[in-house]
Amino acid sequence: MGLYTTNLAADKKPEIATGTAFVYHPDYQKHVLEEGHPESPARLQAILKRLKEGGLEKELLQVKTSGKPMDYIKKVHGKEHLAIIQSYPNEAICQLAVQGGCTGIDQVMSGKVRNAFCAVRPPGHHAVDGLHTKQAQAFGFCFYSNVAIAARYAQLKYKLKKILIIDWDYHHGNSTEWAFYTDPSVLFFSTHDLRAFPGTGSADKKGAGAGLGFNINAPLPPGATDKDILTAFEKKLLPAAEKFKPDLILISAGFDSRKDDLLGNFKITDDGFIALTKMVMELAKKHCKSRLVSILEGGYNVQGLALATEAHLKTMLKEK
Repeated sequence: MGLYTTNLAADKKPEIATGTAFVYHPDYQKHVLEEGHPESPARLQAILKRLKEGGLEKELLQVKTSGKPMDYIKKVHGKEHLAIIQSYPNEAICQLAVQGGCTGIDQVMSGKVRNAFCAVRPPGHHAVDGLHTKQAQAFGFCFYSNVAIAARYAQLKYKLKKILIIDWDYHHGNSTEWAFYTDPSVLFFSTHDLRAFPGTGSADKKGAGAGLGFNINAPLPPGATDKDILTAFEKKLLPAAEKFKPDLILISAGFDSRKDDLLGNFKITDDGFIALTKMVMELAKKHCKSRLVSILEGGYNVQGLALATEAHLKTMLKEK
């Protein structure tokens, strides 16, 4: 895959790169909560199989993540939370999931690709300090707040001032909200079912202190359709993003908002995810040189997850 659109000297990068990175590590499949659990290795197995069968894997820049992100994890989570999670046998894989998002940011910020999709697990957007048991049972299948840590990583390593995080998972991204509720440097936007786990995400939760107005919850009705979610994005996200002008956009890409999911009741189609992806890519193109990193969250109908991921990636690849 050609990474650059123009011929430049070896020591120069194009202003805007091309291509999409697929960030992954085979150890993600070693993480098992319990037999029959919906957050299982089968999720990533289905994605990989679909990308191979459809030929899409050949169009993506395959990136195997590596590194130790604990210094950045500590920027979001406190000592008590770390002590609990570090007692978990698969804690190293939880760190590796965090590192996946950081690797995606590295790929984009270095100019190697225009955007990146990070096929990580376990997910992260429910990992809030103080909400885990002493037995290290994951809160909402999550251990570390992957996307929140990725945002801090981008700010600290690359000196980015403003990060936009978009969460279209069926469930509210309560750990992302928790991490940045008083922080005006991160604009957080979430669509979700207010009645679903974890029961947070009401529209009146808008941030506090300096962060007031930078937390936007857009709960959708049960059975929400493509039209419902696209309308929320158009009316609530776009005006806020235009005013915010992000330096980088992160997506908490939860595909349990897709139709027929085991843990959700929304009816978002693959065409809906294509439209959402296009909308977010337009924001990235306008404000941050198309720099976009998408990090997997939920999605528990494994075939549906695979199809939605394929649609998302095909769209990310298409931008010229």
